[in-house]
Amino acid sequence: MSAAVVTGVGVVAPSGVGADFWPAVREGRRALGPLRHWEPNPYPVRVAGEVDGFGPDGWVDPRVAVQTDRFTHFALAAADLALRDAALDPATVPDYAFGVVTASYSGGVEFGQREIEALWRRGPAHVGPYQSIAWFYAASTGQLSIGHGLRGPSCVLVADEAGGLDAFATARGELARGARAMLAGGAEAPFCPYSMCCQLGLGLLSTGEDPGTAYLPYTSRAAGFAPGEGGAVLVVEDADAARDRGATARAVVAGHGATFTGPRRYEDSAEGLARAARTALAQARLDPAEVDAVFLDALGDPRADEAEARALRLLLGDRPVPVTAPKTGYGRCYAGAAPLDVATAVLAVEHGVVPPTPGVRDWRFDLDLVTGEARPLDVRTALVLARGLHGGNSALVLRRPEPTRGGN
Repeated sequence: MSAAVVTGVGVVAPSGVGADFWPAVREGRRALGPLRHWEPNPYPVRVAGEVDGFGPDGWVDPRVAVQTDRFTHFALAAADLALRDAALDPATVPDYAFGVVTASYSGGVEFGQREIEALWRRGPAHVGPYQSIAWFYAASTGQLSIGHGLRGPSCVLVADEAGGLDAFATARGELARGARAMLAGGAEAPFCPYSMCCQLGLGLLSTGEDPGTAYLPYTSRAAGFAPGEGGAVLVVEDADAARDRGATARAVVAGHGATFTGPRRYEDSAEGLARAARTALAQARLDPAEVDAVFLDALGDPRADEAEARALRLLLGDRPVPVTAPKTGYGRCYAGAAPLDVATAVLAVEHGVVPPTPGVRDWRFDLDLVTGEARPLDVRTALVLARGLHGGNSALVLRRPEPTRGGN
C-alpha cells in the first residue's frame, strides 16, 4: 500500500493566515485578546482567539458567501491555501479520485443565530432558504466538494477536537481504498450568543480577564481554556500519485488510534488516550521510543491535564520527550484545533524545531514542556493528541518522509 503524504498546508488562525501562521507559532507570539464579538460582552468569557480582519471577500465567491457561515469561509480559505501550497489543480486528478473530509463541532451557529432571530422577530417568511444548509456540520465538506469539483469520497466527522485527527485517519483510509488525493481538516467559528451559552454549559471555559494568564494548562493556575476560531485544511495524497506529479511529500500520515472513555470523565482519559497513542504507533510500525515530540491536547482542566500527563507516562515511561501546546497562544479551536496541531507538526518535522507553549512557565507535572523559545530538534516522528469534550480520544502519528533515490 502506498503511503499517505501531506503535500499542502492551509491555515486560517488567530495567529495568522497562510504563511504568517508558522513564524508566529514558532516564535511563541500570543494571539489571545479580549473577546470582541459583542460590545458590551454580557458573558463571563472575556478572552478568546479571534481571526482579526478576516472576511469572505477575496476568499469566497460572493454567491457562496451569502449561503454559508463563517466556519465554512474559514475552511474554503484554508483549502485554497493548501491547494496552492501543494501546487495541485483538482481538475488534473481523475474523476472520483479526489475527496474531502472535514471535522466540525458547532456547525454554522452564527448564520443559524441570525435566521432564528429573524424567525422569532418577524416570522417564517423572513427566514432564508440557506438556513437549511448553512448551519449543517457538513456544509464545509459540501462547499469544498462543489467548489473544486471533488467527486470522490466525502464526509464530515462530529467529534470535537478528536474529530480533527479522525479526519486524517479517514483521508488515509480513503487513499488506501483507491482515492488519489483528499482535503482533510476542520474549522470552527464558535462565537455567537447561542453557541456561547452551549459552551458555558460545559464548565470548561476560562473566565480569566487577562490574555496572558487566562489559558495556562498544566499549571496550578489552570482554570479552563480560552476558546478560539479558525482551523486548517491539508492536502493528503497517495505517495505514488504525489511522486508521479513531482510533488514534495512533507510528512507521512503514518498511524492513527481512537478510543472512547465517556463524556465529562476527563480524569479517566489517561488510559484511553495512551491506548489510542499505542494503536497509532503500532499502525505506523513504530515503538514509543521512536517518538521525538508530542503535541498536546491542553484542555486546561486540572483533572484533564493530570490525566494527559499520566497518559504520557504510561506510553513513554520515564523517557523525557519534548512536548508542546502552541494553542495556548491562540485558543482551543474545537474541531479546528487538532488540524492546526497537525499543520504545526508537519512544519516542525519539516523545519527541525518544536514551537513553544506560550505563556506557560511553571508547570505541575513531570513534562519536558517546551516553553519560552522554540527548541531545535531533529523531529522524525511527531505524535499529536486530542480529546473530544464528550469522551473521544484520538492520536495521530506523523513521520518525516524517507528520501527517495537520488535524495529527492
